[in-house]
Amino acid sequence: MVFRCQRDSWARQFATRVVSCRAAELRPEGGGEPVRGFQVVLEDTILFPEGGGQPDDRGLIGDVPVLRVTRRGPEAVHFVPAALEPGAEVLLSLDWERRFDHMQQHSGQHLITAIADQMFGFKTTSWELGRQRSLIELDTPSMTAEQVKALERSVNEKIRDRVPVTVRELAADDPEIERVRSRGLPDDHVGPVRVVDIEGIDSNMCCGTHVSNLSDLQVIKLLGTEKGKKNKTNLIFLVGNRVLKSIEQSHSTEKALTSLLKNGPGEHVEAVKRLQSSVKLLQKNNLNLLRDIAVLIARDFKNKPAPRQLFVLHRKEGDSEFMNIIANEIGTEETLLFLTVGDEKEAGLFLLAGPVEAVESLGPRVAELLGGKGAGKRDRFQGKAAKMSRRGEVEALLQEFISHRNPEVPGRP
Repeated sequence: MVFRCQRDSWARQFATRVVSCRAAELRPEGGGEPVRGFQVVLEDTILFPEGGGQPDDRGLIGDVPVLRVTRRGPEAVHFVPAALEPGAEVLLSLDWERRFDHMQQHSGQHLITAIADQMFGFKTTSWELGRQRSLIELDTPSMTAEQVKALERSVNEKIRDRVPVTVRELAADDPEIERVRSRGLPDDHVGPVRVVDIEGIDSNMCCGTHVSNLSDLQVIKLLGTEKGKKNKTNLIFLVGNRVLKSIEQSHSTEKALTSLLKNGPGEHVEAVKRLQSSVKLLQKNNLNLLRDIAVLIARDFKNKPAPRQLFVLHRKEGDSEFMNIIANEIGTEETLLFLTVGDEKEAGLFLLAGPVEAVESLGPRVAELLGGKGAGKRDRFQGKAAKMSRRGEVEALLQEFISHRNPEVPGRP
């Protein structure tokens, strides 16, 4: 069946009648619990059911929102949250912004596909209409930057030429179908075959909604290529209003960078490179200082007159290397060390170091108390801690362990 949306892609409202309504569930696209509602079939519809690489439309049946439209054989099934009476006359209203975006991207894909084939012999094997950008999978292992530029120039020339786009319906046994570009019909297809013609450029079997003239596309921007699967190349593109939105977003970013960097757009890249160099230098200096601090902390502990079997330290700034330097400097043969770095109220890192038998016994229990995960090897057990606020409980556990092992020797400094 060919729906009204396919015969007139520009119709925004349409009066029709409810044929059937039955209870059903809809699984959200992003996952989660199914939504309860109803599957409604109408006599005809201006809401396109997903197909041919094009997502489905959104809109209203009366004042009831349509959450999904799918094709079931010759029927378009509308999922709605409220029941509708079979036989009732209803007014369909289309989400035009979503539909026109899909028309621009889909017709743009047809044009890019046809010209890429004519210019370079690159066949389209699949395509995807994404929410922010779309891609065409080309049957070529690579595409040069020069080829992308040439293709972009050519498709935009066709847009400026205002080439008409028309739709034909052919009988399934019409010999003309053999001369039309196609990747085949669905197994459950019934009724006439729909062909979209870009005058003098392309004829393609397609069920989607399209513009009536290439000038409706406004402009096409090819963003570049990505490596596809099985020796294919993905060509990334934007059409029409998506190009305008991308320019608007880029301009907003440019204005923000101009304000932050205190220079013009042409100097942004060099300014960021200088900042990156400065940050790397500062990070290197900071690491050197942390290493020096770690050595000083360890030496201060070792210089205390009375021996200590437990050393506990928390520091907001630091990393695993910082903690291991302290453990190396103090030594783990006689001293048990519990070191942590990070925000006291958030997640952080921990290190338990000391005699092998003590670390092997206490390491998993320390990780459990801190709500984290860790791993150990001989005299070290370290990992991530989710509950840094429970460090006091860990210290009490270690003190108790030392007291049972040797009650005569003092604990932490």
